[in-house]
This record gives sequence, structure tokens and C-alpha cells, in this order.
Amino acid sequence: MPDLLMPLLAALAYGIAATLLVAGLRRGKSESRPALWLLLPALALHAGTHIAGWMHLKGPDLHFFSALSLVGFGMAALTTLAARSQRVQALGVVVYPIAALMLMLYHFYGHGQAKTMDWPLQLHAWLALLAYATLAIATLLALMLWLQERALRRRQLHGWLRILPPLTQLESLLFRSLAASFVVLTLALVTGVVFVEDLLAQHLSHKTVLSVLSWIVLATLLVGRWRWGWRGKRAVQLTLVAMALLALAYFGSMFVRELLLQSP
Repeated sequence: MPDLLMPLLAALAYGIAATLLVAGLRRGKSESRPALWLLLPALALHAGTHIAGWMHLKGPDLHFFSALSLVGFGMAALTTLAARSQRVQALGVVVYPIAALMLMLYHFYGHGQAKTMDWPLQLHAWLALLAYATLAIATLLALMLWLQERALRRRQLHGWLRILPPLTQLESLLFRSLAASFVVLTLALVTGVVFVEDLLAQHLSHKTVLSVLSWIVLATLLVGRWRWGWRGKRAVQLTLVAMALLALAYFGSMFVRELLLQSP
């Protein structure tokens, strides 16, 4: 399959699936099966694009746009899994176009050099990307929750806000996503401590500190939810803070090093 065809078909499938979800939600239907038939090949083609690139480079490519695309893949996969048991089609309407965009950016701009990584280091990298994907999902849910609560307070629940899940279900999904993010981020930090040499070296110190700060914010939010019933605006704000810290830790440093400084 030609190089462009695989990511192009994946992006097209993502886009059509999102369109089908929008059409279904406008009709008041929460059935996502037609979209799932497109999402499964979209995910397979998305993964296949990266695998083909790694085979060409003879190693994993985890540079800026490649990492972004992998996070988009993780978000799309997690959303698809959740859609089979939860009413989260509105989330897919946002996530699938993001995954398509990240994949195309990777195809046109993201091919770097393969990184030499043994399996423990690769495990740490995959866990870090999965933590980012799960926290990104939680961030989108937090923003949806905030918009829905604000609309209800103002008695202006109209337009696309009507297609969101009920407030209690959306809040439950948010904290499940946050708990999953916390677990995966914990595993990423533990594997970093165990497997990464010179974790506090100059080029990794800021990444380590920011990741730990994100972990502390998530832990505080989850304990606050369990102990004091934190919710609403406070939950949204802390979720955004945790996401911002983790984004700066991973993609902020990569952006400066690879795109601004042109360093491998």
C-alpha cells in the first residue's frame, strides 16, 4: 500500500465515523455500531502507518509528531472501547478528528530517526504516552462537564450540549478516566525510576519534576473526591492543571528541543 494511502484511508474513516456519530446524535440515537465498523479499520490503519514507518527506520520513532499521533491513536482506541458500554458518542465526535489530524501531521512532518531503546525503556515510553492519552480523554470530559454545568445554571441547555451524556454519567466517566490516568502515570514514573539511567540529568530533570507534579495534582483530586466529594469547577480546574503539567513535561520539552532547537 503506497505510503500516503494508509494514513489517508485512516483519516477518511475517522472523519466518516465522526459524521455518522453526529447524525445519530441529532436524531437522538445513541447507537454507535455503524461508526464502529469504520473505526476498527481506522485504528488498524493508524497503527499500520506507524508500524510501516518503524520497519522502514528499523526501530521505534517517538519524535514530536510521531508521539502526538500515537497519543491520538490511544485516545481514539480508548474512546471506541468506552463507546461500547457508555454513552460517549459526543466524545468521539471530538476525538476522532483529532486522531485523524495528528496522523496526517505525523505522515507529512513527523518522520525522524529511530531511537535505540531496549524493552524496559520502550515500556516506560509506551506507559508515558498512554498516561497522556488517558489524561487527554479526562480533560475533554472535564471541559464537557464544565460547559454542561454552566448551561444548566443559566438554563441554556440547547444545541450540541443536548447530545452530551447526563451530568452524573459524565462526572462518573471523568473520575474513572482520572483514576485510570493516575494508575498509568504511576506505572510510567515507577518504570522511569527503575529503568531510566540518569533520570535527574539536565535534559530529563524538568520532565521528571513536571510529571511528578502532575501525579501529585491527580492524587490530590482523587483523594479530595473520595474524602470530601470534590466535583464541578474544582475537579475541572485540577484536571486542566494536571494535563498542562504533563503536556509541558513531555511535549513541551520535545517541541523546544526538536522543532525550535532542531536537536535530535
